[in-house]
Amino acid sequence: MNEDKASLETDNLVNEENSEISNNVPLDNAGQEITGEAPKADPLAAAKAEIAELKDKYLRLYADFENFRRRTAKEKLEMISGASADTVKLILPIVDDFERAKVSFDSSTDIEALKEGVDLIYTKLYKALESKGLKAMESKGADFDAEIHESIAQFPAPSEDLKGKVIDEIEKGYYLNDKVIRYAKVIVGA
Repeated sequence: MNEDKASLETDNLVNEENSEISNNVPLDNAGQEITGEAPKADPLAAAKAEIAELKDKYLRLYADFENFRRRTAKEKLEMISGASADTVKLILPIVDDFERAKVSFDSSTDIEALKEGVDLIYTKLYKALESKGLKAMESKGADFDAEIHESIAQFPAPSEDLKGKVIDEIEKGYYLNDKVIRYAKVIVGA
C-alpha cells in the first residue's frame, strides 16, 4: 500500500509539472503565478521618501546659507578693522607732530613759530583725511537744504537776498566719499 501511495504522489507531481508546462505560466515557491510586471510601489512610501529627500536638500541649503552669512559677516569685520588700521597708521605721524609741538610750547617763547607749527600740523591732518575721502561742506551763503544742514536758529536776514539762506555756520558739515557723515549746524536768515 505504501507503494501505491508513493506512486500517486509521483503522478501528482508529474501532473503539476505538465500543467505548468502546458500553461507556460511560471509559478513561484508559494504556487502563485509569476507575472512580468513588477509589484507596484506603495504611493505613501514614495511620498515619504520624496519628503525625506526634500527635507535633506532644505537642511543642506539652510546650512550652506548660514555658513555664507557667517563668512561674509567675518569678512566684513576684517575689512572694517583693516580700514581702521590704515587710517590710524595715517594719523600716527600727525600725533607725533602734536607731541613735539607740546614739548616746544613748554620750551619756546616765540609765539609766531608755535602758531606756524600748529598750522602745519593742521594742514597735514586735513590733507591726510582728504586722502581718505573727507570733504568739508561749504554752507555759508548757500540755500538752506534740510538734507545737509541742521538749522539751530533763525535770525532776521540782514538783506532781502539772504532770506532762506545760511547766514552763519556754527559747526562745519563733512562728506565722506560724497556721503554726509556730519550735518552742518547753521543759522538761517528769515
